[in-house]
Amino acid sequence: MTIDARTLSDSEIRALAARIDRPIVLVGMMGVGKSTIGRKLAQLLALPFADADDEIEEAAQMSVSEIFDSFGEPYFRDGERRVIARLLENPPRVLATGGGAFVQPDTRAMILERGLPIWLDCDVKTLVDRVSRRDHRPLLRGGDLPETVARLKAEREPAYAEAPIRVTSDTGPHGETVSRILQALDAWL
Repeated sequence: MTIDARTLSDSEIRALAARIDRPIVLVGMMGVGKSTIGRKLAQLLALPFADADDEIEEAAQMSVSEIFDSFGEPYFRDGERRVIARLLENPPRVLATGGGAFVQPDTRAMILERGLPIWLDCDVKTLVDRVSRRDHRPLLRGGDLPETVARLKAEREPAYAEAPIRVTSDTGPHGETVSRILQALDAWL
């Protein structure tokens, strides 16, 4: 879908928000900006925002890294699926998911059925720049960071590609990505 460069007006954004009947679910690689962009998108659409990783940490009373370290990835993915299922029961909202959530077949099917997934995509170099700022992502510990990010991106792209909307998140301001999402939503709905 080709998106023009114009920004939607306030009245167009309000009209768009009125047409949203289910949660908007941001999917994509870690570091693509799902949480930051999601907060801005939710604010513009006057919708609640939730970050699945934050909700998981609150429910478990542990960080994502601690869950991975103590119980392993399969345990984390099961809890993630249950938290996302709960969040999809709520009225329309913007939901940022963890990078691996949409890759899990059961979670992906649930999001496709009950939400409106938007794949935020980004080049590997930008992802590496962003994720190298903090060392809190369990799947990126040890090894060659650029190689790991490139491998994960290549492995996950077929799943992300099932999202009906794809928007690029580049090195420009997050507001530009939010504008592209709004335009894509307006065209899709």
